[in-house]
Amino acid sequence: MSGQVKNRDAVCTPNYRLIRTSDELATFANKIGQETFLAVDLEADSMFHYQEKVCLVQLAGNGENVVIDPLDVTDLSPLAPIFADPGICKVFHGADYDVRSLFRDFSIEIHNLFDTQLASMFLGEKETSLGAVVNQRFGIQLDKRYQKKDWSQRPLPDEMIEYAASDVVYLVPLARQLMDELGAKGRLAWVEEECAHLAAVRPVENGDDPLFLRFRGAGRLQRRNLAALEGLLQYRRELAMKKDRPLFKVFANTALLKIASEMADTPQAMETGHCLSPKQIRIHGKPLGDIVKQAKALPADQLPIYPRKRRPSVHPAVPDRVKAIKEWRDAIAEDLQLDPALLFNKA
Repeated sequence: MSGQVKNRDAVCTPNYRLIRTSDELATFANKIGQETFLAVDLEADSMFHYQEKVCLVQLAGNGENVVIDPLDVTDLSPLAPIFADPGICKVFHGADYDVRSLFRDFSIEIHNLFDTQLASMFLGEKETSLGAVVNQRFGIQLDKRYQKKDWSQRPLPDEMIEYAASDVVYLVPLARQLMDELGAKGRLAWVEEECAHLAAVRPVENGDDPLFLRFRGAGRLQRRNLAALEGLLQYRRELAMKKDRPLFKVFANTALLKIASEMADTPQAMETGHCLSPKQIRIHGKPLGDIVKQAKALPADQLPIYPRKRRPSVHPAVPDRVKAIKEWRDAIAEDLQLDPALLFNKA
């Protein structure tokens, strides 16, 4: 495979080709569509922008290693038939985010997905990050210096593109090796079933629902505090959109929860409660305080209600049954040397 180095702890230095035009993409798609295995990885900018987007798509198969720039080649439809083709195995490592992102940005659906991280877990591996697996199996040290960089910047330094290309170099040989080992253990069908479920995940859309429904800790608040929190979350979202920054880089969740919990409606109250930094209080203290004051003034019949599912009545024998099943599951997991949650989660 291109870029493979035999020496233990050697650094991966892949050969790759950068695709920045529609013609180059079409030529590659026609060629790679004849393969049976295709390694896939993405780089995105969720750490740096409000609306995250895919900034690079890395693909490798049969000696071809390409990095596609979707900020230049915005139409990736030539790849859609390849991802949809059940005769081509698409190899990912930790596919959940990538599957959601490909569908969100390009309406790409995936059939015949194989996740090497899931496969490693079903073989009982303890360390399943790509770097750990590649190092353990091929003696290659993947460079992770650019993992948290802004992939939307242009031009991208050559070393960042090389970093991105390195993540797909070993996925196909890794997948073949894992498939052989899973087959020998009679576990390949288990992983294929999980991968089929994984290929169907989609981005979560909030729609018109209150923002507090996806905010951890909101369910513990009283209704008036909940009204304050919703207003604070709306303010943060508008500010994040205006500044094109991720929500967490505008205000931390813990800060907004503290303001709502204490109903801090003045900059002074926020300073006393250590809700925000002095700079944040100086700039945003008054509008945030006004939001809390509005929540305090809301009539009781206009206060939001956190939807709670009524816990179904359970027969007294059920806890004992659950305990028995859990003990049975744990014994099987220990015998298989697997994480018990892989077999059956709590739900």
